[in-house]
Amino acid sequence: MKCLPAAFLILLGSLLHAEEAGGGVALDFNLYMQGKYVYERNCIVCHGPRGDGNGELSPTLKPKPRSFREGMFKFRSTPYGMLPTDADLRRTIVGGLSGTAMGIFSHLQTDEVDAVIAYLKSFSRRWKKPESHAPALKFSPQPDWFKEAEALTIHALAGQKLFAVNCAACHGEKADGKGAAAISLKDIWGIPAAPADLRQAHLRCGDSAADLFRVLATGLNGTPMVSFDATLTEAQRWDVIAYILSIRLPSVPVL
Repeated sequence: MKCLPAAFLILLGSLLHAEEAGGGVALDFNLYMQGKYVYERNCIVCHGPRGDGNGELSPTLKPKPRSFREGMFKFRSTPYGMLPTDADLRRTIVGGLSGTAMGIFSHLQTDEVDAVIAYLKSFSRRWKKPESHAPALKFSPQPDWFKEAEALTIHALAGQKLFAVNCAACHGEKADGKGAAAISLKDIWGIPAAPADLRQAHLRCGDSAADLFRVLATGLNGTPMVSFDATLTEAQRWDVIAYILSIRLPSVPVL
């Protein structure tokens, strides 16, 4: 019978008893092993065997694949600085990230996605710390005035003024990602963090008004894009979104 390496058994033992060391939830061994299997067949080539973003294809990719070791995730429904929920991770895995090498993994079964999420959590100790977790924020629904052309125009004009004060320094006066501060922005990994061209039809966070609202409320962890939850009221955030949608470029069909 083939024996597992001693180092692996030691690591696995520490993971299975994570709740004793850090107050986290004990790892399900079968779920972990299933997640490892899914990860090695779908994720390892980009994110690497250690989950540090240094996979075989990593040098050829821009942006660089996410490192899971810091437990820092951009796209979440949780407050700024907090870990994402499982639903957040599922949305990224199944829906992908537009404009990156992170494709759509909708072919994975529900149990496979659950398993790989559990496996991803083994890469960072942050998942063991209760203070790193928070419930998803509750977001206000999209206002009815989005359905009325005249009202939408009025709110977009108000949003343009708010955008100029709060967003243009990074995203540019034309929302093209070419603000005065853009060239100097970096993420926590020291990698240049170019602001998004918000005119594009497809954004990494998602394309809907609700997706934009979520990012304004939560910010993008590890980047200069902070939360505007305390800076702009919910009504003001919807105005900014109305402006962004009003200048959106047509979607280019994929051949």
